Amino acid sequence: MTDIDDLLRRVSAKASMTMEHLPPPATAEEVAQAQRLLGFRLPPVLVRLYREVANGGFGPDYRLLPLLGEGRTAVSDYREERNGSEPGGDARWPADVLPILDWGCGMYAAVDCRRFEGTVLLFEPNGVSGDWPRAWHVDAESLTDWLETWLSGTGWYEEDADGDGEMRPWESARQRLGKR
Repeated sequence: MTDIDDLLRRVSAKASMTMEHLPPPATAEEVAQAQRLLGFRLPPVLVRLYREVANGGFGPDYRLLPLLGEGRTAVSDYREERNGSEPGGDARWPADVLPILDWGCGMYAAVDCRRFEGTVLLFEPNGVSGDWPRAWHVDAESLTDWLETWLSGTGWYEEDADGDGEMRPWESARQRLGKR
């Protein structure tokens, strides 16, 4: 068993313990359709998470968005966020960054799909007054690290979490957000 296999087994076990009814996993066809609609590939661990655990509905606090389906999805939120910038103005949402969890108050956890390991970013737009690069922070270097943090109950969003709550800025934000 690989480390990813073990991680997904533990994520699945916690998801099953904390949620009364998990949605079924996404199918291979749904993942392929999502990637076609998005115009980019998802990191392998994210694909396995949706294919082997469930199509959203588990995870920290507000839970992962479904990839596709009825209502709000990761794909629909991505498309909405990408279209939300004014033409010719600075973008607020970079290409190839998939929102996976809505924290509320405009905040998202999102995966940088250009990175094989799926760096998890925090989009925190409150108080940035349109300077969108300042709204982007690195929550975890990889999706696997982010999931391990959830499993251990040590995320910044946990009531009893240790640490100062400060995340480092996402260095690529300014370059990736440029003019639309």
